[in-house]
Amino acid sequence: MRRIACVALLVVVVACHKPREKYQNMAATGGGNADRGEQLVTTYGCTSCHDIPGVNGPKGMVGPSLGKMAVRPYIAGKFVNTPQNMMQWIQNPQRMDPLNAMPNLGVTPNDARDITAYLYTLK
Repeated sequence: MRRIACVALLVVVVACHKPREKYQNMAATGGGNADRGEQLVTTYGCTSCHDIPGVNGPKGMVGPSLGKMAVRPYIAGKFVNTPQNMMQWIQNPQRMDPLNAMPNLGVTPNDARDITAYLYTLK
């Protein structure tokens, strides 16, 4: 009986376990959901302009690849890569740099937070 209880507990722990990285991303982005963010990059059509490793869809070449976004020092070559800057950039890139080619897609603050959490998994 004790063995069955241990196995049951192990199954519950494994089923509920989230990688530490996701918790770190959630904390860094104020609760951003990386899984939802991965879905949103497709919803907003980000792959039309960007190559995003692991995301199905076109592999756009207008904008840079978003691979290893989490470890890059800068966003758009100008802004320190912080979650706050990333969220602002995703919501309104024209406000941060009026001369850049990235359009304002009307990304909501909650969606920007989740997309940022996802981009911070790309190492």
